[in-house]
Amino acid sequence: MSDVVQFDLFGEVEQKLQERTRQRAQEATRPRPTTAAQRRKRKTFPGDPHRHAVEVAENVIAAWFSHYGGNRMDVPIGTIAALSFFREPLVADWLLTLELAQLPQLLREIWGTQWLSRPDLIEVARPLHDWVEEDPDEHQLRAVQAVIHTAIYNGLFDLTADDDPYERSEADVLSPLLTGLRHKSDKKWRGEYHTPASVSDLMAEILIRDTTHGLTIREPALGSGGMFRSVAQALRDRGLNPHDYTWLGNDIDRLATACAAVNAIVWDLGPKTAIWCANSLATEDAGLSEALAQRTAVIQHRNAVVEQALFERKARRLLGALDQLLEGAAA
Repeated sequence: MSDVVQFDLFGEVEQKLQERTRQRAQEATRPRPTTAAQRRKRKTFPGDPHRHAVEVAENVIAAWFSHYGGNRMDVPIGTIAALSFFREPLVADWLLTLELAQLPQLLREIWGTQWLSRPDLIEVARPLHDWVEEDPDEHQLRAVQAVIHTAIYNGLFDLTADDDPYERSEADVLSPLLTGLRHKSDKKWRGEYHTPASVSDLMAEILIRDTTHGLTIREPALGSGGMFRSVAQALRDRGLNPHDYTWLGNDIDRLATACAAVNAIVWDLGPKTAIWCANSLATEDAGLSEALAQRTAVIQHRNAVVEQALFERKARRLLGALDQLLEGAAA
């Protein structure tokens, strides 16, 4: 198996996972007395996707702190990032029924599923999901549950769950959450001021006005990926496919690059995407060579894991068939 992302190998796995999601969504929407769907109060969301994303972030931040979630930014951001991978809006009502003890396993499954198809980007996003493996306590899980419920009630899936990548690329839901959770002094020290969407949209229009097929998009101060989003949308407006382009981006902030890695999946930038954490002023290539080498190593590791799993499955089938033959012969 080559070190290129082999999407076809995982078609069967992804198909089963999608079927499981659909079944969960159907179960959640069956008529029941006092279901989560019946208790949910639908609200009117802003027509502007960017304003809607800000509203989601503001309410999530309020929910996190009001439930005493603490000063860890990775937990609420990682929770919203995980939810943004769902492509079935109806799953919202099922999520609202989950107990605290079910949340860690759910989040592990979400991140594990994404690792199968994009291990390179999920590895970069590790700061957003490492906490799930730390066995969060009940107190922290209550804050996580509040974040999930608040995000759903405020229409997160209206922004992220559409099958069409153009629709779910209309806004960056992680940027206002990241900047809203970060203390002002920390932002000033880091120089972290994300470019407004209106500005990045204008820059994207200028950038690709005379673009050619197969262009490389390079962003040395990536943040959560806002410039990538604008360029991808501008390409789609022209009938071009972001998968035909190479996307290279880095930032000095590890949480920001983790968000950008998640967004690269949500926005469907394609297999030729590399994101990493590095200081663009520190080295000649801003760590690009090392990042590409690490990306290759991670993909090769995934391929080896999948090959081993496929081999073990075939071996179990052969052993099962052999047992049946021996039982038939004994009879």
